[in-house]
Amino acid sequence: MTIQWFPGHMAKARREVTEKLKLVDIIFELVDARIPASSRNPMIDEIIAHKPRLILLNKADLADKEKTNQWMKYFEQKGQHAIAINSQAGSGLHKILGASHEILKPKLEKMKSRGIRPRAIRAMIVGIPNVGKSTLINRLAKKNIAKTGNMPGVTKAQQWIKVGKELELLDTPGILWPKFEDQAVGLKLAVTGAIKDTLLNQHDLAVYTLKFLEKEYPSRLKERYNLDHIPEDLVELFDQIGIFRGVLAAKGLVDYDKTAELIIRELRSEKMGPITLETPSDLEGSAE
Repeated sequence: MTIQWFPGHMAKARREVTEKLKLVDIIFELVDARIPASSRNPMIDEIIAHKPRLILLNKADLADKEKTNQWMKYFEQKGQHAIAINSQAGSGLHKILGASHEILKPKLEKMKSRGIRPRAIRAMIVGIPNVGKSTLINRLAKKNIAKTGNMPGVTKAQQWIKVGKELELLDTPGILWPKFEDQAVGLKLAVTGAIKDTLLNQHDLAVYTLKFLEKEYPSRLKERYNLDHIPEDLVELFDQIGIFRGVLAAKGLVDYDKTAELIIRELRSEKMGPITLETPSDLEGSAE
């Protein structure tokens, strides 16, 4: 399955982000804690260049906590600052301002030594679609300023938002890249909802999800669908899941389309428990 998607507004967003860089002190790069590597657009590195950056692992409540800790250590070893947050519930957000001050300490001290009056830190939030940028802004601003939605591509224009007296945020549209060289990246993005479902084959995603769960979280897969064992034959696995959950079509046959949708929906909604789809060791292994 080849996934390619680069709407015109995303090309425009890239240009606008590049133009606004000079106005900000720091970049808040928002990634999905379930796929911290796959949800980092390599294009962002090119765009923001050497700007100070704080990586925010959002949706940490949906991710495997142990693996999130592995990712935090990974970024720290790379000399990058990272915080695990849940923008929906607001957890971890209190650490953002302190971390920003720490990252910008040399610049702030230089300004102070020159007698420049302290001002609010200006931050630009970047990330792929549907990673939670607008929800984060609304939480930080404590009011419903940025538009939110459960579909990628809700934010279409840039806007400045004040967060108290110490922080000003520039929201930006989500930027996906033209195509995924590694199709596994595309599948992970699709499974977690970063790409519109209408562009994808749900059966492919469901098969990917089942194979992943069988390998990494077999006990959860068996428990969720009341399986004594996990059948090697995927059709048999689909049948057992469909029958157990009553996803049937005419004559009592399993409705494979709806069963595929069910599997994907339950992974996204934490019905399988907190799950992380990749670890730093996976990343390092693919680089060898």
